[in-house]
Amino acid sequence: MKAQLTEVLWLDEHQEISLAQLAELSGLSETELRELTGYGLLPSVDAASVEPSYRAECVVTARTAFRLRKDMELNMEGLALVLSLLERMHGLETRLKDLTARSPAGSGL
Repeated sequence: MKAQLTEVLWLDEHQEISLAQLAELSGLSETELRELTGYGLLPSVDAASVEPSYRAECVVTARTAFRLRKDMELNMEGLALVLSLLERMHGLETRLKDLTARSPAGSGL
């Protein structure tokens, strides 16, 4: 039996990380991350800064982008579109859950 060691890093979602750290954690290059930032999918903490920094919660989006790019062989425009649609879908699901919780029936539509 062969054991595989994995390094674990615990991030607080409000913690700030650098572009280089985000690249290392996500598998995407700094250029790809800058492109996604340009599309508005990875908001930097200070848009006016020369070297962007990100909230740690962006790691999830960046890792998703890496997997989508690798698995589906998407170019950056396609990747940006898919990520945008996924973000919108998650927002709508959250909104639906909130509305369902507030309805008098509780769980039925």
